[in-house]
Amino acid sequence: MLNTVKISSCELINADCLEFIRSLPENSVDLIVTDPPYFKVKPEGWDNQWKGDDDYLKWLDQCLAQFWRVLQPAGSLYLFCGHRLASDIEIMMRERFSVLNHIIWAKPSGRWNGCNKESLRAYFPATERILFAEHYQGPYRPKDAGYAAKGSALKQHVMAPLISYFRDARAALGITAKQIA
Repeated sequence: MLNTVKISSCELINADCLEFIRSLPENSVDLIVTDPPYFKVKPEGWDNQWKGDDDYLKWLDQCLAQFWRVLQPAGSLYLFCGHRLASDIEIMMRERFSVLNHIIWAKPSGRWNGCNKESLRAYFPATERILFAEHYQGPYRPKDAGYAAKGSALKQHVMAPLISYFRDARAALGITAKQIA
C-alpha cells in the first residue's frame, strides 16, 4: 500500500523504490531526492539485507538505472550516502549522470557524542555525504531534449551585453584577445 502526502503541487510517496519507480513513465520526474539504506550502518534488517558490498552496489545500480530512465533531461538527483561506500557510489553515478557536487552534511549531534572515542579503531563519522548530480548529457546514454542548445542560446543572450562591452573596450584599447589571455 502506498503512503502519499500531497503538499501544494508536490506529492511525496513512501513506497518500495524499485517497485514504484518502474510504474513511472520515462522523463517524468524533475527532481529525485533519495536516502537509500547505507548498508551495514544500522543493526536493523533493512540495512543488512545484502550479502556484501558488491550485492548492495548492484541493487543501488538498479535504482540508478531507473532514476536515469524517469528523470527529465534537465533533472537533478540528490543521493544521500554513508562515508564508507560514497566513492564507489559516485563512480557508479558517473556512468549515468554528471556529478556536480559533494555536499557534506556535518551533523551537530549523533551517536558519536556518547561513544568512548578512545576505544574506537577508526574515526567515527560525524557527517553524511549527499551527491548532487544532473541528468543531462551523461555518458551513459545522453538524452537530448535540446537542453545543451537551449543552454548555449540562453548563455549567449544573457552574456551578450557583457561580451559586447568587453569587445568594445578591447577595440578602444587596440589590443587583441590573444594579448589578454
